[in-house]
Amino acid sequence: MVDSRATEDGAAIRRRRSCPMCSYRFTTYERMEEVPLFVVKRSGAKEPFDRRKVVSGVRSAAKGRPVEPEQIEALATEVEDAMRLEGPEVTAAQVGLAVLDALRVLDEVTYLRFASVYKGFDQIADFERELHLLAKGTAPKPPR
Repeated sequence: MVDSRATEDGAAIRRRRSCPMCSYRFTTYERMEEVPLFVVKRSGAKEPFDRRKVVSGVRSAAKGRPVEPEQIEALATEVEDAMRLEGPEVTAAQVGLAVLDALRVLDEVTYLRFASVYKGFDQIADFERELHLLAKGTAPKPPR
């Protein structure tokens, strides 16, 4: 090995190598292998984590709000990273609560819109309760 350094984004290690027989130089990249992350649905079914679903749900809730696409992408990455720390399998409820936690900081209206669908609000009292919790700064509770 001639030289070793991290790539610009830090996602891989770039190594310059040299063949001991012919002295030919070449570059290799070493990346960490990701363990697949599965979401266990309420029905018990498992499916691979799909960050596009997080982005889509947040994008719908943020429609017309001053939330940039880059912020939504960063939120999805934050949620995915948090879920990977939990282990190879997480529940849909864990994913939903992680999204709500991130939205609470990002935009309160988007948070309330997402919570209304995620938690299945069907009465004005549900909105009032969630607004009260949001104003108090209480962490979101899982849906019933």
